[in-house]
Amino acid sequence: MAFRKIEEARKLSDEELEQEILNAKKKLFQLRLQQSLGRLEKPHEFRHTKRWIAQLLTVKTERMKGIRTGKKTDQKTEQKTEQKGEE
Repeated sequence: MAFRKIEEARKLSDEELEQEILNAKKKLFQLRLQQSLGRLEKPHEFRHTKRWIAQLLTVKTERMKGIRTGKKTDQKTEQKTEQKGEE
């Protein structure tokens, strides 16, 4: 399983995002269960799943707070444009 990108999470609708969070948490539970039984074959999946959950929750928080997500270069360009307009 490869790392999933946060852009994938941003493309999801709110309902899909909630469902994906639920699915990822279920998967993490299953991984913990397998580990406790000594049957975990891919321990790196813990890290991948926890990271994916964090990304999903980040997107959810961004949407709730209305935070605009853009590239840093775009924000710097906007600041420079605003500064030129003030002069």
